[in-house]
Amino acid sequence: MCRWMAYSGEPVFVDELLFQPCHSLIEQSRCAHEAKTGINADGFGIGWYGERDVPGLFRDIMPAWSDENLRAIAHQVRTRLFLAHVRASTGTPTSRVNCHPFAGGSWLFVHNGQIGDFALVRRRLEAMIPDHLYAERQGATDSELVFLLMRGYGLEQDPMGATRRALADIVGAMKASGANAPLRFTACFTDGETIHAVRFASDERPPTLYCGRTSGGWLVVSEPLDTDGQRWRAVPPDHWVTLTSQGPMIEPFSLH
Repeated sequence: MCRWMAYSGEPVFVDELLFQPCHSLIEQSRCAHEAKTGINADGFGIGWYGERDVPGLFRDIMPAWSDENLRAIAHQVRTRLFLAHVRASTGTPTSRVNCHPFAGGSWLFVHNGQIGDFALVRRRLEAMIPDHLYAERQGATDSELVFLLMRGYGLEQDPMGATRRALADIVGAMKASGANAPLRFTACFTDGETIHAVRFASDERPPTLYCGRTSGGWLVVSEPLDTDGQRWRAVPPDHWVTLTSQGPMIEPFSLH
């Protein structure tokens, strides 16, 4: 399973949150505490918002802890909102196009989890992607596929509704294809203004999700970046997070 983080708030240099905390995302790439696998070395990526209409994006296949370009870029980029991800592949190749975040228009998307028995259901699901978005599919991951489905179902207009519809169709396709492994979906996505995150699984065992405060903003993360327990709030399974400048709003989420 992967690890990821999202920040929104006063502009910060990315390395202040990506590298400096005692259990930073970079540390989690080699020693995660709350993931199925402790090592997340199948690539990494950061996406950030600056003065352009679309986000900046940097992804590579090196382990995050050993990439000097990542360290140099994170030291220089100052932003009010960014997402970062370290990848542990669930079966698709280690390539740049399979690394998160995935970008589309003004949106960024990161995911931790998997579509169970993806090989059985992949063709059926790819047929659900609208033609005008299918041409944007660059990689082979289930994560990118879900993102494209969500966009096709109206992510810009109704993030929760688009997510609910995409996941419901995925669960239905899994049943029709005879998939037995679960859908697990702890994901985060943003249009550069509002951050949305969801913690859901078809077997009621979704990957972890937390919200936390910084001195100048808010974080949504796979697992805490430090040991200050009072700083972090665990998001329950089957819940949705909407993060604005006022802080996180957490509400129930279901497919019905």
